[in-house]
This record gives sequence, C-alpha cells and structure tokens, in this order.
Amino acid sequence: MSAIEISVAVGATDDQKAAIIGGLVSYNDSRASPEGHLPLAVVARTGGMLIGGLLGYTHWNWLFIQQLWVAESARGNGTGCRLMLTAEGEAVARGCRHAHCDTFAFQALPFYQKLGYAVFGQLEDFPPGHTRYFLQKRNLHASAGENAN
Repeated sequence: MSAIEISVAVGATDDQKAAIIGGLVSYNDSRASPEGHLPLAVVARTGGMLIGGLLGYTHWNWLFIQQLWVAESARGNGTGCRLMLTAEGEAVARGCRHAHCDTFAFQALPFYQKLGYAVFGQLEDFPPGHTRYFLQKRNLHASAGENAN
C-alpha cells in the first residue's frame, strides 16, 4: 500500500461526494436495514409566489426536517404549521413513525414544541452566544389522527 495523502478543500467534487456517501450508505446497509432515503419538499405559495417551504427527507422510518422557512409576510397565520403537518402526513404515508429536527434559540423552538416536538439535546454556544436544540416527535401516527379531526 502506498503512503496515504490527506488534503483539504473548500468543497468536494460530485465524484468525491458520491464515493463518500456511497461508501457510508453501503456500510450502514450492511449493519442495519436499508435506510430508504427519500427527499421531501413541501412548498407554500400565494398568487404564484413562494412564501414558505420545508426541505427534508425520510429514512429508517423517520422524517428529518432539514430546513423550514416562512416569509415574514406569511408568519403568524398558520403557514408554518400547515407545512409541518403536510410533511408529517407524507412521512406517515411513507411508513415513518417519528420525526426529528434542530433549531436555534433565536429561531423556532417554541413553534416546534407547540407541534409536539421535545428537546432531546442541545449544543451551548453554537453559534457563539446561542444554543442549538435537537428535537424529536414520537408517534406521528397518533398526531396524524389528531390532526385529521
């Protein structure tokens, strides 16, 4: 085996990303059930204009909410709630049982808690002077049934 060289770059090439992700997924699949990774996007529009959206994915029977954004002009009228409930409904249809996300102290912690998400971890001083919270919501099937009424 030749000497191992380590290098640093600002970003990875598409080929490097594919090799890294493919290698990790292959390893994970050999130790656990296949993850079934499937991207998810939910968007809100008014008059054809994008006013909010949720990006995430489902895998291993969990929904992960990566980003949730609602335009300032559309906040406080239930748009964020509707985006979340739509994503959770789609996750249940995909076989998911639970959901998780993260948020910062200056973002939407009370919003997620109102929707039934509970803090399971936090990272202090990230970013400096703030806290990053990690949340989960168990049993999406129960909340989907409640939201159907």
